[in-house]
Amino acid sequence: MARTRRTGALAVLLLAVQLSATGCLWSGDEEATPSSRPAPAGPANDRVGALFLGSVDGPRMCTASVVDSPHHNLLVTAAHCVQTLDHGTETGLVFAPGFRDGRTPYGSWPLTAITVDPRWTASEDPEYDVAFLTVAPVDDEEIEDVLGGNRLGTGRGFNLPVSVTGYPNGSEEPITCATRTSSQSRTQERFRCTGYSIGTSGSPWLTADGAVVGVIGGYQQGGYEEAVSYSVTFDDRVLALYRRASEAG
Repeated sequence: MARTRRTGALAVLLLAVQLSATGCLWSGDEEATPSSRPAPAGPANDRVGALFLGSVDGPRMCTASVVDSPHHNLLVTAAHCVQTLDHGTETGLVFAPGFRDGRTPYGSWPLTAITVDPRWTASEDPEYDVAFLTVAPVDDEEIEDVLGGNRLGTGRGFNLPVSVTGYPNGSEEPITCATRTSSQSRTQERFRCTGYSIGTSGSPWLTADGAVVGVIGGYQQGGYEEAVSYSVTFDDRVLALYRRASEAG
């Protein structure tokens, strides 16, 4: 299944994270591929939310999550969710953390800035399919002060147990899966779990200590198969982009 679907001027796409209690980790063969399950509400999962165009009544785009930052106002997602060569940067996006069954328990947070690598802007290079999003305060509160934020984890290598929480467009609640990362290449990684379809791009890959070490995106814009998902390896490239977004405030 292709993770990318364009509707008019929109790039509508995929994925997200939190350690579930399934304990089902991929051992390397297809028969051991775990299945996703509904993600329960709670502090870790509620930092993950859906991106909508215009308002929560508009088209659902992708998944994003709150990341710890100096100004307490950053999200992380996939670059292909927010910027494409043919349509430019999507504007008017809002983030609904903890969204489920049409409800927004923490409100909706409008984006004020999008930070992507110039190499993504120039050619949609899959090696740079990561974006940091700045959101405006709501009721004079920054989003991280309300929900907390996941630390950025870089240089962690492969073969990590992670949980991934995201929002398939066909579901009114998020899904989650416990799985393990593996190497796709020196600069790309993957995990196996079923259920990650359109809408889950940008889903965070979380370690047990609360670090986000990937987001669905990168190779094949996150993957053409529902059971295999990809991410850019979170290394110095992502750290530099994060610092740029943080400095911009």
